[in-house]
Amino acid sequence: MTFKIAAYGVRENEIDYFKNLNKYNYELKLIPELLTHENIDTAQGMDAVLLRANCVADADNLNQLKDWGIKYVFTRTVGYNHIDLTAAHANNQVVARVPSYSPHAVADLAFSLGLTLQRHISLATYNSQQKDFQVKTEEFSQEIHDLTVGIIGTGRIGVTETQNYQALGAQVLGYDVFQSDAAKEVVEFVDQEELFQQADIVSLHVPYFPGKNDRFVNAELISLMKPTAVLINTARAEIVDVKAVIQALQNQKLGGFATDVIDNEKDYLGKKINQINDPNLQALIDLYPRAIITPHIGSYTKEALRDMITISYDNFNDVLTTGTTKNLVEE
Repeated sequence: MTFKIAAYGVRENEIDYFKNLNKYNYELKLIPELLTHENIDTAQGMDAVLLRANCVADADNLNQLKDWGIKYVFTRTVGYNHIDLTAAHANNQVVARVPSYSPHAVADLAFSLGLTLQRHISLATYNSQQKDFQVKTEEFSQEIHDLTVGIIGTGRIGVTETQNYQALGAQVLGYDVFQSDAAKEVVEFVDQEELFQQADIVSLHVPYFPGKNDRFVNAELISLMKPTAVLINTARAEIVDVKAVIQALQNQKLGGFATDVIDNEKDYLGKKINQINDPNLQALIDLYPRAIITPHIGSYTKEALRDMITISYDNFNDVLTTGTTKNLVEE
């Protein structure tokens, strides 16, 4: 009997990837919307669901899936905080994730955002759109080979961004509690305070551990940065004190801020918003072009998408043929 999967949050340009990579011949139900309380009925009659970030997999939805006999609740993302693991395991539902995908996807975005701000490209293009073609003092910049870049979090993504900058001659400093052998080969490790003091660009690639590193990039660390330096967050919104960033930008104590992640993403991502209710988000929008927001597109590349779908399909095949997968998420 064909195994049936309901995949949520499938964008139009992703459909062919889901179909062409379907080497196990699963029966696919590709749903453009994220899973919510309102559309949970779309999963009825399926054997499994495949989620993405900001899908609602709380106890209510998981209990409904259980009632329909859906045992497999997988996500094609690295993060899994959108799934209530306690409820899933109480229901004997299996949860699996994609532990990694092409590191170039996020690294390239962080690299691009860093240089966009450091080279004042966003400011210059904004002024030109305003029909102001004067060359501003604020557009004066440094060449890449003379930059010092700080990478916080030197896993596969951080190492890849390091290599991007080093290829152009920049000095790269790193900070990580866990220093892998691969990172030690390319990164000059320093303490966190020195990194924030020395770097022209600080790029964040650390996971978020609720209750442990909330808002760890705070006013104190930001105050160590050069007033011309820029901060890039392509990791998780919760690790940055956005209020402190806003104050630093407003007081000319920080050169720029770019983020691919925002607080309460499920309220905004995938939607065209008429009214922003989060004052911090609105303040960042108002601070453009010194603040840049992208809508969580770090993994939005062909290569990363192929990895996510392929690994997800392999996860399903593993549990169906062996009863488990190396990518299980335990409570």
